[in-house]
Amino acid sequence: MAEPNETNIEEMMVRAEAAAKGYFREGLNCSECVFQSFLDLGLTDLPREVIALSSGFGGGIGMTKNTCGALLGAAMSVAAVKGRKDPKAKESINERIEELYGEGGVYSIFSSLVKEFEEKYGTVSCKEITDVFPDWHSRERKKNCQSIVGYAAALGVKYALK
Repeated sequence: MAEPNETNIEEMMVRAEAAAKGYFREGLNCSECVFQSFLDLGLTDLPREVIALSSGFGGGIGMTKNTCGALLGAAMSVAAVKGRKDPKAKESINERIEELYGEGGVYSIFSSLVKEFEEKYGTVSCKEITDVFPDWHSRERKKNCQSIVGYAAALGVKYALK
């Protein structure tokens, strides 16, 4: 794949958002929607079966309404590109720790992702996002989550290619 530029990153964000929203209408959970849309873009050589890793995160991790599953799907998408493929590749413990915590380290990418999501929605909690709707199965809640799923998919692409 050619080096991503601002234009094709924006195009991929739009594609991921549309695909994720479509998957939501097809019955995939929020996390699966985001991660599947990312896999569709071919930005990683991971096998398609890795979608299974996202299945437990729907509804804020197994419907516990903890951290938003769409955000977790976005984090998985970013990790597929920016995550450490071999956490023990660095020679020393200090180098491994620096790779995580250092300036521009792995954690800074994910921290920025979460902060941007939280700035938009005021929370990362599925409970806080969805409890404004009296019925989980309501059309309004589903439309709201579908919108969040699309945003999270685009955000995942943005941070994966940044």
